[in-house]
Amino acid sequence: MTMIELKSLLIHRISEINDVRFLEAIKTILDEKAEDSSIVLTEEQKQEIIESKKEIAQGLFIHNEDLDIEIQGWLSAK
Repeated sequence: MTMIELKSLLIHRISEINDVRFLEAIKTILDEKAEDSSIVLTEEQKQEIIESKKEIAQGLFIHNEDLDIEIQGWLSAK
């Protein structure tokens, strides 16, 4: 089932519910999830992201696949 299908199913099922307390409980769950979805960063974290973006722009990074190969080399050398 795709995400769109699941959302549609849930909307339909919720529309059939007539229990106010149950609907309020669902709303509470949804409100909690909505609050969790926003990330609050400290100034230090924001600065780290800015610096990381600069390093990426300068090519100062290693691709994950290359790092995996390097780590395997270290592990097999033991």
